[in-house]
Amino acid sequence: MHSITAEQLKQLNDQLKTPQDVLKWASENLHPRVAMASSFGAEDVVVIDMMMKINPKFRIFTLDTGRLNQETYDVMDKIRDKYNATIEVMFPDAAEVEQMVRVNGMNLFYQSVGNRKLCCGIRKVHPLKKMLSTLDGWITGLRAEQTEVRSVAHKMEIDQQHNGILKINPIIEWTWDQVWDYIKKNDVPYNKLHDKGYPSIGCEPCTRAIKPGEPLRAGRWWWEDDSQKECGLHADHGK
Repeated sequence: MHSITAEQLKQLNDQLKTPQDVLKWASENLHPRVAMASSFGAEDVVVIDMMMKINPKFRIFTLDTGRLNQETYDVMDKIRDKYNATIEVMFPDAAEVEQMVRVNGMNLFYQSVGNRKLCCGIRKVHPLKKMLSTLDGWITGLRAEQTEVRSVAHKMEIDQQHNGILKINPIIEWTWDQVWDYIKKNDVPYNKLHDKGYPSIGCEPCTRAIKPGEPLRAGRWWWEDDSQKECGLHADHGK
């Protein structure tokens, strides 16, 4: 386990100015016990492009919930081909999924917030925890302006949710426009759902395109009212 004090963390957050600085530090100090958790949205593919230019052996993993859009699998293959990258795919426990669907039905998430969180827990959170238990740090594509919960995040922080490993958010300070500027300038493969009005992409039944003027994450769990929607992967952030 890579141990780091709060003071060292503060110094690193002050010293590491750019996303590339952050990723270079992660590569030199944590590889191979650090990996990017990617859902292959716009933010994630930007971070992957930066990572591959710094260290082509950087690790990438994804959570295949079994309910993803075909467009997500398409961009996954394009990323694999472009960067000659190995993508470690984590699946939920089959017995857990079978039991959940047997008891609650295939589309349980529409019935209640509790059911939706149960589904996210089994399909996403449990596989994530399994992977993170083997790492000293994980890299995300989080941005501060996405939700109130994420607005207090730093480039590097201790993840108390996951045994105190480092959580590394290289583009936390970036805007949505910066993300797309980078994608275009660097010819980064991206999920074609972005061209159809989907700024944030999760599971197929739980994500829709947003209407003009809606927040970027309004299409996630669109039938719920809470504006601070999280799947549980980052829910306890800042507490």
